Amino acid sequence: MKKWLIPLILPALLSCESTPDEGFYQTTHIEKGEINSYELPRHAINDVVKGLAYQMLTSSSFVNAKTPVAVASFVDLKDLETTNWLGNQLAESFVHELQRHGLVVIDYKTTGHIRVTKKGDYVFSRDWQELPERQIIDYVVSGTMVEQEDGILVNARMIGIQSKVVVATAQSFIPSWVLGDEMSHSEKVKMKDGMIIRDNAMLHNDERAVVIQN
Repeated sequence: MKKWLIPLILPALLSCESTPDEGFYQTTHIEKGEINSYELPRHAINDVVKGLAYQMLTSSSFVNAKTPVAVASFVDLKDLETTNWLGNQLAESFVHELQRHGLVVIDYKTTGHIRVTKKGDYVFSRDWQELPERQIIDYVVSGTMVEQEDGILVNARMIGIQSKVVVATAQSFIPSWVLGDEMSHSEKVKMKDGMIIRDNAMLHNDERAVVIQN
């Protein structure tokens, strides 16, 4: 009797696998649920993106495992043309998270060659003249950041690169303690005469801080 059960069980198991028609994200994954921002530890930007990706992919019916997707920097809602370390880090985390979920992620900042220098070897560039003129991209993921009293509100979206149609959205709030004091978005860092100068309100009451007059 057991000899006849084996060929019957195998097809049953194979039929449980997801097909493209069922939606690639409907497969079972561990730790891909929504994230509660208020339960996050410090510097947990990647966990915020996990929650955003979960919201986005469960609400989209247009994207599948063969859809080329790119990720752009998240920008300030005030002008849509400026970003910072947080906006770039959100984009970098989304590249990882979307690829982990099975999407085809296009890194359009890859030059297609290795530039060898005395300081290092590079394959990325932000100079558009070094990048391929044509990129195969169907959708782009990006979003906006809104500064609030006790943190940053992040609005993410997936947009058709040609149609401009928003096919998926996600929203999350990042409390200020998650960002970390030393990585505060309000801190300004610059170089002057070989010294790193930090302008942060927290340093004003620090006896070790030195005031430099411009």
